[in-house]
Amino acid sequence: MNNPLQLVVKQQGPLLEFLFNNVKGSKTTIKSYLRNRQVSINHIPTTQFDAELKPGDKVIVDFSMQKPGMRSSLVKLLYEDDEIIVVSKREGLLSIATDREKTRTAYNIVSDYVKQFNPDAKIFIVHRLDRETSGVIIFAKSINVQHALQYNWEERVVDRKYYAVVEGVMNKDEDTVETYLTETKALKVVATLSPIGKIAKTYYKVLKRGTHFTLLELHLQTGRKNQIRAHMSYLGHPIAGDKKYGAKTDPIRRVALHAGLVEVLHPKTEEQMSFSTDIPKSFDIPFQKLKKQQ
Repeated sequence: MNNPLQLVVKQQGPLLEFLFNNVKGSKTTIKSYLRNRQVSINHIPTTQFDAELKPGDKVIVDFSMQKPGMRSSLVKLLYEDDEIIVVSKREGLLSIATDREKTRTAYNIVSDYVKQFNPDAKIFIVHRLDRETSGVIIFAKSINVQHALQYNWEERVVDRKYYAVVEGVMNKDEDTVETYLTETKALKVVATLSPIGKIAKTYYKVLKRGTHFTLLELHLQTGRKNQIRAHMSYLGHPIAGDKKYGAKTDPIRRVALHAGLVEVLHPKTEEQMSFSTDIPKSFDIPFQKLKKQQ
């Protein structure tokens, strides 16, 4: 069976459910079609299993040889269409090149991936994550899309959710941190109540408390450089493993900060789209160790 299967959607619903109901094969096989970019909605390839279908949409399943995937354990493909590509990067990987590191970056890995399909394809950075931070990052497939997303970025982003393990036990179940952020001559961003620099707001909620650590869910209400790291240090609860911002412990051998969700208005359709990844399993290690000691 090599000819593509072409289907017209009659009822609104999620893509994966539609595929289960209309495509022959095991659920594992059908999921592999999505994972390997063999499914298109209105001729746009997608890997997003929960993409919402509308009546009249055309779904095409290509049963021919599987498409090449992301050739790296450092970057995972979350979503792709003609305008954007969304991935989750591992900690320790730069978003884009620097003077010291030009090749081992998320940008280069994603660029190599898109060039498998079109040698002339290019990608453009939309926003960055620190080298030490893992999680969701968005690239544009044209400079026009990059500009569309970066222009009024704060208005286009509906929500950004992070997870962090911080040192100490935080007393409040939730709160909003609001300070100014300024950068020192040593290129370190610090929080201050003095009206210098840029205003920054971070909302946090406690998910778990241990004897020496707290797991937080954080939402950015502004998007400043090193905002979460600076705010947690300002509160006296630096992120575990973040020595630059005062951490004295390193229980999981990395900065325990993960970009878990980005909700953004699509640059072409204006549809609100949500891209997410789970909390890293390693974030539970500090709490597991405490349980064993008790």
